[in-house]
Amino acid sequence: MDITSVLIAILTLTAGIGVFLVACQMMSHNLESASSRRLRKLFARTGNNKWVGVGIGLVGTAAIQSSGAVTVMVIGFVNVGIMSLAQAATIIYGSNIGTTVTAQLVALGMFGRNSISTTLIFAAFAGIGAFISLFSKTDKGKQTGGILTGFGMLFVGLSMMASAMEDFAALPEIKTLLASISNPLLLVIIGALLTAIIQSSSVMTSIAITMVVTGLVNLDQGIYLTMGSNIGSCVVALIAGMTSGVNAKRTALIHLIFNVMGVVLFMVLALILRISSGGAWSFGTLFVRWFPNAPQLQLAMFHTFFNVCTMFVALPMTKGLVNVACRMIPEKEEKDTGPRLQYLDPSMLSTPAVAARQLKTEIENMADLAITNFRRAVKVITKMDYSEIEEFRQTELRLNFLNQELLKYAVLLSESNLSNYDQRYISSTIRTVSDLERVGDYAENIVEYADSLREQDASFSKDAVKEILQMESYVNNLYAEVRKAYHSKDLEALKRANVIEEQIDDLTVEMERNHIQRLTEGSCSPAVGSEYLSLAQNSERVADHLINVGKTIKDLVN
Repeated sequence: MDITSVLIAILTLTAGIGVFLVACQMMSHNLESASSRRLRKLFARTGNNKWVGVGIGLVGTAAIQSSGAVTVMVIGFVNVGIMSLAQAATIIYGSNIGTTVTAQLVALGMFGRNSISTTLIFAAFAGIGAFISLFSKTDKGKQTGGILTGFGMLFVGLSMMASAMEDFAALPEIKTLLASISNPLLLVIIGALLTAIIQSSSVMTSIAITMVVTGLVNLDQGIYLTMGSNIGSCVVALIAGMTSGVNAKRTALIHLIFNVMGVVLFMVLALILRISSGGAWSFGTLFVRWFPNAPQLQLAMFHTFFNVCTMFVALPMTKGLVNVACRMIPEKEEKDTGPRLQYLDPSMLSTPAVAARQLKTEIENMADLAITNFRRAVKVITKMDYSEIEEFRQTELRLNFLNQELLKYAVLLSESNLSNYDQRYISSTIRTVSDLERVGDYAENIVEYADSLREQDASFSKDAVKEILQMESYVNNLYAEVRKAYHSKDLEALKRANVIEEQIDDLTVEMERNHIQRLTEGSCSPAVGSEYLSLAQNSERVADHLINVGKTIKDLVN
C-alpha cells in the first residue's frame, strides 16, 4: 500500500467534504434569506390536514436545502406553542423527503463523466455566482449570487470526493477492507455515526453515492449507509430539543422514532426479500434492474423511495407516535416562572431570517400589550374601576420582561449572518422595544394619578372625563394606523398616523386651556387639576412613542 497515495486521498476527501459542507451552508443560508417571508407564511398555514403538513415540510426543505434547519424551526414553533406535536410530525415526514433533493442533484451531477461532465458544468456556477455577489448592490442580487456560488461549490466538493474515492478504489487493500463490511446493521451504524459527526445527511449520502459510482462499495452497502444517515440526521434535532421545553423534546423524539422505524422496516423487508428469493434478490438488485447503468441514480432513487415509503407508513400512525413520545417524555409540573417569550425560542437563532420575522411578531404582541394597559389605565382613572388592576400589573411585569429579553435576543440575532434588510430591521428594534416599554410606563403613571385621586376621595368633572375619553379615542386610532404601518410597511398608514398625532397635540393644548378655564370658574380644584394636566401630557407622550415605532419603517421600505 502506497502511504503517500492514501494520505493524498484522505486529504482530498477531507477537502471535498469541507467544500461540500460550506456549499450546503451557503445555499441554505441564502435560500432561507431569500424565501424567509414566504417560508414563514407557509408554516403559518399548517392546519390539521396531515397532507398539508407533509407538503409544507417537503417544500420548505427543498426551498432552503436543509432538513436540519426546517426541523429546528419546527421544534422552535412547537416550543412556543404555535404548532402542535401532530402538525410538527407531519412536517418532519415531508422534510425527510425534501432532503432527498440534494442526493438527486448529486446524482444528476455525476452523469457524463467521460466527456464534459455535468459536475464540471454545474461547478462553473460557483464562478458565476461569485461575480454576481461581487458586483451586486442589492440584497436580492447578493442572495442570488450566494445561491449560485453554493450550488457550484456543491459540485466542486463532489468532484473532489469522487476523485478521492477513485484513488481509494485503486488500492486493493482498501477495497478488500470495505468489502468485508457486509453486515447490514453494522453499515447502518457506521452511516449513523458518520452523519452524526458531520451533522449532514446530505454529505453522508453524497459520499455513499461517490463510493458506489467508483466501485469502492456495492449498491447494497451504499443503501445501508444511506439508511443509517437518516438516523444520524436526528442529532441536530435532538440537540435543539434537549435545550428546550417538554414538547420540543417530544418533537425531537418523534423525529428519531420516525427514522428508526423506517430503517427497521426496510431492514426487515430486505431480510424477507433475500430469504424468499434464496439470496438472489435485494434492494440493490431491484434498483439496478429499475435504473440500469446509472449507479448514482440507483442510490439517489432508493433514498427518495425509502423516505416516501416511510412517510406513507408513519402518516396514519401519527397520533400513536405522538402518544408514544408523550409517554416517554411525560409532562412535568412546571412552576410558574413568570413571563416568557410567546413567539421566539433560542433554537430559532439557527435560522436567523425566520427568527427575525418571529421577532417582529413578538414586538407586535408587545405593542398590543402596551396599548391594552393604556386603555386599562384610562378606565381606572375615568371610572375609578379597579376590576382589572391585577391584569394591569401582570401586563406591566410582562412589558418589563419583554423589554429586557427582546433586546437580548436582538443583540444575539444581530451577530448572525443576516441580509442588509434584516440587519436594518434588527437595529430598529432596539428603539422600538424601548418606545413600547415607555408606553407601559406612562400607563402606570396614569394609574398612580388615579390612586392619588382615590386617596383624596376626588374625581374629574364630567367635562374633564369627556376630554380624556376623546384623547383615548385619538390614541386608539393612532395605534391602529401605526400597527398597520409597522406590520405591512404601509407609508400611507404612517401619513394618517402623523395627522392623528398632530390632532393629539392640538387636543393636549385644548385640554390645558380648558383646565385653566375650569380652575377660574372653580369647577375644578388645583389638586385634581395637577393630575389632569399630567394625564394629558402623559397621553401625548404615549402618542409620541407610538409614532416613533411607526417611523422605523422609513428605513425599511425598499
